[in-house]
Amino acid sequence: MSTSTASLMDGTALARRTVEETAARAAEITRRTGVTPCLATVLVGADPASVTYVKMKQNRCAKAGIRSKHVELPASTTTEELVAAITALSEDPEIHGILLQHPVGPHIDERAAFEAIAPEKDVDGVTMASFAAMGFGLPGFVSCTPGGIMRLLDEYQVGLRGKRAVVVGRSAILGKPAGLLLLGRDATVTYCHSRTTELSSIVREADILVAAVGKPRFIKGEDIKPGAVVIDAGYNPGNVGDVDFETAAERASLITPVPGGVGPMTIAVLLAQTVEGAERQLGLY
Repeated sequence: MSTSTASLMDGTALARRTVEETAARAAEITRRTGVTPCLATVLVGADPASVTYVKMKQNRCAKAGIRSKHVELPASTTTEELVAAITALSEDPEIHGILLQHPVGPHIDERAAFEAIAPEKDVDGVTMASFAAMGFGLPGFVSCTPGGIMRLLDEYQVGLRGKRAVVVGRSAILGKPAGLLLLGRDATVTYCHSRTTELSSIVREADILVAAVGKPRFIKGEDIKPGAVVIDAGYNPGNVGDVDFETAAERASLITPVPGGVGPMTIAVLLAQTVEGAERQLGLY
């Protein structure tokens, strides 16, 4: 029996175009106000992966015409000290967006640290205010990875109204907000997680599948509904996603590769929202 191969959803190309558009907006802000949009990154400790991520984000900021301010704190930093540092950034008019790189260490109340970010500067979409805005469909910043997923779906003209969307994963910054954003676009959303029974049968009903469970090749191709759109938001060691790509691509109509799918869009949305935050704070719209 012959098999068809899904079309790839190219996140790298869309992210490049998004950053180019963001750079143009940043340049216009500077032209009109003399102010360069600024993203503050906060890093606690020296976790090698976190250090790498922050440097990458700083490099991307430079390419998008965004100034970056880096605040590096020792691993021994307390919750109170971290909250104080973030509060100072929230109150600084020269800072337009704040990114707290996580994890921050088990001795720190991460939620308290996130909540110290002023909602108008929460360009990573991690505060309760941002989560509520996503839930109520109100203006605000979306969590960056779900926001990137929605941009990919729009880029490939995936109709969402009335479609069955299944989100595998329920993290506060990926699975849950992804479901809220899909629900806001009139999809019928089912959340699944590590304790879901008969997961395969639920996945088989998905017109749109978002895999965000953090387990390599967790979703098998045989469980993909023929013609489904598969968004793999997982990134595991060895450049492997949460979906068994080769077998899933034989059944899906559209699928994101790993790497080169959802990943590049996360940073692109972060930069776009930083510029949007600057526009709002400077009264440009």
